[in-house]
Amino acid sequence: MPAKVGADKKQAHPVVGGAAAQRRLSQSHRGSTGDFRDDDQELGNMPATYMGEHNLFGRQDDQLKLTDTELNEEHTRILTARNPEAAENIVRFSHKERMFKLIPHVDQLAVHFQLDSNLVHKDSEDGKRQLVHDTEDQRIQETEVTTTAVDQDGEVKTKEGEEDDEEKAKKTTASTGKAKKLTNQFNFSERASQTYNNPSRDRETFVEQTPRATISDNVSQWSICDAYNEDFEQQQKAKEKEQKKVSVKKEDERKKKFVVADQHTVDDMTKFTRSKAASISLKILERMINQNTFDDIAQDFKYWEDAADEYREQEGSLLPLWLFQYSMVKKLACTNLTWNTHYNDLFAVAFGSYDFLKQSRGMFVIYSLKNPSFPENIFQTESGVMSLDFHPHYANLLCCGFYDGSVAVYNIADENKQPKYHSTSRNGKHTDPVWQVCWQKDDLDNNLNFYSVSSDGRVVCWTIVKNDLMYTDVVQLKLEKPASQSEEGIPLASLGCGTCFDFNKQQDYLFIVGTEEGKIHKCSKSYNNQFLDTFDAHHMAVYAVRWNKFHSKIFASCSADWTVKIWDINFKDPLFVYDLGSPVGDVVWAPYSSTVFAACTADGKVYVFDLNVNKYEPVCEQIVVQKKRTKLTHITLNQRYPILLAGDDRGNVISLKLSPNLRKKPKVKKGQEVAEGPEAEIAKLEKILSLIRDPDDIKSKSLGQQGTTTSITTN
Repeated sequence: MPAKVGADKKQAHPVVGGAAAQRRLSQSHRGSTGDFRDDDQELGNMPATYMGEHNLFGRQDDQLKLTDTELNEEHTRILTARNPEAAENIVRFSHKERMFKLIPHVDQLAVHFQLDSNLVHKDSEDGKRQLVHDTEDQRIQETEVTTTAVDQDGEVKTKEGEEDDEEKAKKTTASTGKAKKLTNQFNFSERASQTYNNPSRDRETFVEQTPRATISDNVSQWSICDAYNEDFEQQQKAKEKEQKKVSVKKEDERKKKFVVADQHTVDDMTKFTRSKAASISLKILERMINQNTFDDIAQDFKYWEDAADEYREQEGSLLPLWLFQYSMVKKLACTNLTWNTHYNDLFAVAFGSYDFLKQSRGMFVIYSLKNPSFPENIFQTESGVMSLDFHPHYANLLCCGFYDGSVAVYNIADENKQPKYHSTSRNGKHTDPVWQVCWQKDDLDNNLNFYSVSSDGRVVCWTIVKNDLMYTDVVQLKLEKPASQSEEGIPLASLGCGTCFDFNKQQDYLFIVGTEEGKIHKCSKSYNNQFLDTFDAHHMAVYAVRWNKFHSKIFASCSADWTVKIWDINFKDPLFVYDLGSPVGDVVWAPYSSTVFAACTADGKVYVFDLNVNKYEPVCEQIVVQKKRTKLTHITLNQRYPILLAGDDRGNVISLKLSPNLRKKPKVKKGQEVAEGPEAEIAKLEKILSLIRDPDDIKSKSLGQQGTTTSITTN
């Protein structure tokens, strides 16, 4: 008994502190040392060795003992989404590639607890709906039970039947009292299916063994270098082909971007812009803008007069005005220039190439002084345009001569850019380039006709008859000495090469032809078998011959032998010879004076002569090209304005204004009337020529003419 009491005392001894101590003991299993130390303050003066001896809080013997500062220290931990226990080198077999492959991404999710629940809160809307649905099912079942019970009451019940009814009633009550299981509201379902694995198949083919050959060769440094060079060239060619393909694709894309919309989808604005009235109004707007842009040039064209001419009597100058450029003709040369006969501001420019090895396309454009920035009309041709001329009465008709020997007539007012008449090999086209064309008066049947000269030695008259272009050979330029003889000694007829011609302004049946041999032939439309006269004019090809616009017997010629010569048709020797130091491309007489003419050379200079002022030197000598090595090919003077056009071999046309000294009238004494008109111009030129002509030559020429007249009369 006493032992028992002692045991009870031992068990009761730790319960010191009442309820507070029990609370600490109940919470000691959590291992919360901090809480215990916080609550330890309530224990009062409990001895420190008490906890170590009794170990009330379940501390293990091998547990680390920490001080108060170590226990109160805070340790921060960072939680990451990476699972440290997840494997990093999982390898699985890939049935697709038939090999083991390392899985790059490993699932880092660790599920600690998962429970698929089918419970729904009864106060929620879904729970209320299910309760209402269950009560309706219970009512239906109760009605069924009551109906069966009424049927059984009408019959005689035995004890066995009663017992059966009681069992049935118990079953029904048990079934009705059982709660129905709620369904899952998240529509969760697990499904599994077994797929069919395609069977693997092995296919084998028998192939003939490739033949083998042993090749041996000695390789040197130069053979290796050649092989590398060939490979490099092939690579460069392949790159060029790829670049061409890319460029072609880009061009196609650009074309697709700028494809014109269909007529059905075109709005009113585009219809208006395509109309003729809109094009006219837009052209007027463009001219107005250009007039504002080039206002200073327009003022110079209208009002500028070189004040320096007052201090120099025998010299003049040329003022550059507009420069006509077009991007499509940069690689072509200006081959001819001509002013329109009705519109003084309109002129045509022909473009082609004089080089036989660089023949490609051709073009001629129509420019206006009112719009120097862009041509009025553009006509594309398959061959280079070598010559052109406007009809003197029909300003819309333009005849052209081409490098391939054909001639054509265009209507520049027509929207269709195709020629109205065109010569072919069937209707007598030339076999060499057509260097010059010129309209003439209508024939007796009032049919339009023009003439052409070519290097094949033919001067041809082309007549427009209804819709056809008929031709007639007027002159064949035969050489006096045959170029070669056959073995039998019979001379072979050879033709000269015509380069230029011009018809007399007063006697239209008379014309002169220049050739590549340097000769000038005097011809007539009535005689096609022989020349009326021949002049040994130059040592090289004659580039241009021009009749004086007032005097019917004076003409000028220029050549590649650097000279310009003035001739009288009745004399074999030239009246004036001017050496310009470079091949002379063109020469023209001024329309306002019988003594003024201009010439252009291959070194880019324009010369203006006035025989009435200075018979030996030019009145003006000026370089008009912008770049070196640019050759001037053709020049022309306006019929109304003091404007000179000069074309070069780079496709540019520059307009120049003549200063007052280049177009001044001769001085007249006081009280003397000023003679004007063609007769005064002829008298002025005759006065100059009388000072140069040899009197003996005049007498011999006049006697020869009398002898010829008498012989003709006697016959």
